Amino acid sequence: MIKLVLFFSFGLLCVLRLSAQPQAQPQTQPQSQSQSAIDTAAGLENNPGVYSIIVAQNDRIIYRRYFKGYDSATLFSEQSLTKSICSLLIGIAIDKGYLSSVDEKLVDIFPELKKDADPRKSEITIRAVMNQASGLWHENLKSPFGIHHFLKQKDPAGYVLKQPLAGEPGKEWHYNNAASYLLSAIITRATHMDIHEFAIKYLFAPLNITEFRWLQMRDGTYDGSGLKGIFLRSADLLKIGELFLHNGVYDNRQVVPKKLVQLILDPDITYPSTWGFEGSTYALDYYHAVYHGTAFLYGMGWGGQFVVILPSLKAIVVINENAANKQAIERSETFIRRIFPAILAQLSKIP
Repeated sequence: MIKLVLFFSFGLLCVLRLSAQPQAQPQTQPQSQSQSAIDTAAGLENNPGVYSIIVAQNDRIIYRRYFKGYDSATLFSEQSLTKSICSLLIGIAIDKGYLSSVDEKLVDIFPELKKDADPRKSEITIRAVMNQASGLWHENLKSPFGIHHFLKQKDPAGYVLKQPLAGEPGKEWHYNNAASYLLSAIITRATHMDIHEFAIKYLFAPLNITEFRWLQMRDGTYDGSGLKGIFLRSADLLKIGELFLHNGVYDNRQVVPKKLVQLILDPDITYPSTWGFEGSTYALDYYHAVYHGTAFLYGMGWGGQFVVILPSLKAIVVINENAANKQAIERSETFIRRIFPAILAQLSKIP
């Protein structure tokens, strides 16, 4: 049985994010493909929280439906899937020579760390941030004020880096939105472009992603964590997933370096996750799991935003759900327990 393991502290995130995340607005009439076995999947039929779902296999969309008045033009809040997109942008920055590798130390990007009284901070790597194992200060999900406290900082990067370490770098997995924000700051410092501009130039334009929103922190920098984060169309989120089935190539162009794609698909350092699919591990801002013998990786955002990549089936599943309500945890659990298993069963029948 697949189960979603989520603590009460994570539930606080739902309430706190209401003020930080503008919601997707309905467009015109819902769109759908022809009736499919997926339509009757337990948990999908008459589910008020599902806004869109797309399933593709062998580079072909086999199922696509929008609900509640949303459609293919709607920009959905992708929540923590922002982290997964930043992961690809870090890889591109490495490929372009702006960064040396995921093992480059933060002190090379933030030289002010050399003056910090704790020498351990000088050993923290980009990989550790992407693995949620940096040991850096985090916003403390157990406190209802933790996220708001972080979001109101005038210098969010400086604040995170100056605070005492919350754990031993590289030793412990602790989901950390505040440290994940640094991915945006790393891109900005290394490339002298904000991550919004960098993403358009090197990721979104090559993928023909022409419409998106990316919210900013108080100092004007763009959020890398998903506390504010990025808004995408579901079909464009599908393109992100497809990169993993084609070694980073889209439309005959190498968009994301093959080396990073392979490292994300088969990471050499992983950490057990305390939520998501049962038995999930985490590395480089993606989760890995196995269900009924089928291995897959996935990105996950609060409230049921998922992109699931199933390499052995050459398939992608994208779902966007209602994140801003008291049922946000239930949305994710319903997808994990009921909707995804039904879709996987359907995919396994298709040659």
